[in-house]
Amino acid sequence: MGFTRVELESYIGATVPDLVGSNTRLLFVGINPGLWTAATQTHFAHPGNRYYPALFEAGIIERQIDRGVGMSDDDRRHFLSRGLGISNIAHRATAKASELTATELYEGGKQLRALVGAVQPAVVAVAGITAYRIAFGQPKAVMGEQPDRFEGARLWVVPNPSGLNAHETTSSLAVAYRAAAVAAGVVSAER
Repeated sequence: MGFTRVELESYIGATVPDLVGSNTRLLFVGINPGLWTAATQTHFAHPGNRYYPALFEAGIIERQIDRGVGMSDDDRRHFLSRGLGISNIAHRATAKASELTATELYEGGKQLRALVGAVQPAVVAVAGITAYRIAFGQPKAVMGEQPDRFEGARLWVVPNPSGLNAHETTSSLAVAYRAAAVAAGVVSAER
C-alpha cells in the first residue's frame, strides 16, 4: 500500500481514535498522528516507524503487525488482548510533529489526564521527550520512569519510534518499551 503526496495531504487535520480496551494496563502515548496514520487509521503506521517491530522484538506482542497497510480487526484484538492501548497528546494529524503549537500540546496533556483517569492503566508511556516536556511543563524531564504518578498510573517517557529519530534502533526501542511493559505487568521480567 502506498499513498501519493496529494493523498496524504488530504489527511491534514484528520483524527485517529484512541485504541484502548477494558483491560488496558500499558497505555502508549504518541505525540500526534502522522498523515500515514490518519490515512490507515492505525497509530504509528508509517512504514519507517519502528513501534510495532520494537514491540515484537521485546516480546510485548506475539506476532508482527504490518503497520503500513493498517491494522486488521484481528490485529486490534491481539493488541488489546495483550493489555496494550494507544493514544496521542495531540489528536490533529500533521505532516510533522513540529507543526503543533505548544498550546495544542498543553491542552492535549489535559485531555490525556481525563483518558488515563477513565481507563486507569498501570503505566502510561509517552513516546517522545520533547513533546512530554512541553505538554506537561517538565523542561528537565529525562527518559525513563518519572518520579510522579500520572492520574494514579506510573509514568514513563520512552523514545519516539519514528524513523526520523536517528538516535534509536529497533533494539534500543525494544529495551525501553519492555521496561515499561514489565512495570505494567504486561510481560514478565524473565525473558
